[in-house]
Amino acid sequence: MSKLEQILILDPPADLKFRGPFTDVVTANLKLTNPSDKKVCFKVKTTAPRRYCVRPNSGAIDPGASIIISVMLQPFDYDPNEKSKHKFMVQTIFAPAAVADTESMWKDAKPDELMDSKLRCVFELPSENDKMVTGVATGLLNPTSAALDDTEMKKVIEECKWLQTEGGKLQDENRQLKVTMSYISTLLTLYSWSYVLRYTYRSRISCIFIYQFILFFFILILLQHCILEIFFLILWFFFLSPRVSLSRKYHEIS
Repeated sequence: MSKLEQILILDPPADLKFRGPFTDVVTANLKLTNPSDKKVCFKVKTTAPRRYCVRPNSGAIDPGASIIISVMLQPFDYDPNEKSKHKFMVQTIFAPAAVADTESMWKDAKPDELMDSKLRCVFELPSENDKMVTGVATGLLNPTSAALDDTEMKKVIEECKWLQTEGGKLQDENRQLKVTMSYISTLLTLYSWSYVLRYTYRSRISCIFIYQFILFFFILILLQHCILEIFFLILWFFFLSPRVSLSRKYHEIS
């Protein structure tokens, strides 16, 4: 069976244009219209999910109704010589008579029931004249509507910034956890080697070597400012480290 053609009308139909400067969040609107007599479910996907925030990214459109989707591009260093390879796909399906769980509906959908449309992302830098004309026209034509849109947009932008901040915190915690696990692994290795040296050589030289290595490792941890690793090292030093006697052994003379 051939694939179904897209039932929704997309505006714009092929390109999502983002006008800079790109030092802040830039928003492009996508209008979806359902001209059929059936309810249609939609879902928006992208090839660069970390660069965009889409509201709403899924939902349902009644017969003859429309919906505006806001696609927000996160700030980045714009290079005019670099072509954008980002793409979006609007995937749709006719809504069943009784939809209890949309996730299971999309999961159980057959390929010949799905419809999709793809859009290309285009980045543009406005000229100074365009900035002046746009600002004056927006303020004169509909100041109330513009103020409402700005308020709602600021909320969405603040949410995106909060998500970025939380993502950075999670990355820092993950990095710190990796450092902690690395130190614990080193301590276990040191503990094992100290036993090997103790039972192999049983000499004062091996003992001095062990504690010199411990001192070096302790200084390294202090430079890293890792309190948890210092705690593990102190625990190992006083409670787990093998006791190597430095006193000379006396033997009976036959």
